[in-house]
Amino acid sequence: MTSPDKPTAEGAPARNGTAEGAGSDESAAREVTEAALFEAFGGIRGGVETVLPGLLFVTIFTVNKNLQASAIAALALSLVLVAVRLVRKDTVKHAFSGVFGVAFGVAFAMMTGNAKDFYLPGMLYTLGLGLAYVITTLAGVPLIGLILGPVFKENLSWRTRNPGRKKAYAKASWAWGLILLAKCAILFPLYWWADTAQLGWVLVALKIPPFLLAVWLTWVFLAKAPAPIDVFAEMEAEEAREKELKEQERAAATASSQEREA
Repeated sequence: MTSPDKPTAEGAPARNGTAEGAGSDESAAREVTEAALFEAFGGIRGGVETVLPGLLFVTIFTVNKNLQASAIAALALSLVLVAVRLVRKDTVKHAFSGVFGVAFGVAFAMMTGNAKDFYLPGMLYTLGLGLAYVITTLAGVPLIGLILGPVFKENLSWRTRNPGRKKAYAKASWAWGLILLAKCAILFPLYWWADTAQLGWVLVALKIPPFLLAVWLTWVFLAKAPAPIDVFAEMEAEEAREKELKEQERAAATASSQEREA
């Protein structure tokens, strides 16, 4: 009987090495996907920063029913979050988006005098974003691919050169769209029927879980998809080849000139 410690064929070690290499490649692809999603969506910290101003608003309003105090506190907190990121020299795009969202909510609520309108701009944005995910997917250019393509350094190469990846982006966009539209189906009836405190607490509760579900599904779909095509690396390689050809042509011309002179 052949010893289990010895390969029965010359190709056995190669197959084992290939399996190990495939596992390593898959692990690397998952890490790259996680990093890209973190950069694109801000991770847990970004999600928490989007929740805190609304949480402070509904907490203060629940206690004293003072629209002005609640709005000012929420806006001040969002500005503080931006300032903290600036001091730490962190990425501020997610914090800035939070400031703009809170500012629009504050302005809208102040103009109408209805505290529930603090949440209306964000709800309309969520509705528009959910529709955008669905419509762009139906059009063959899933929004999540447009968002993550530059992050993965593949730009739009997935549309024509990487069909497996395009399919994964379509699945992820469907997930985002349906999750956001389901969230709207809960919130908009509450906007009409519930009071400000009830709407606010439900909105806070629905802030992070649907987001985490959408990000997790995106990670699942992309982790199983083909690797992205690094178009930036391709462009750099093409530039290097063109530079090498020019140097070869220059060297050939110099050699020819020296031969003529000799």
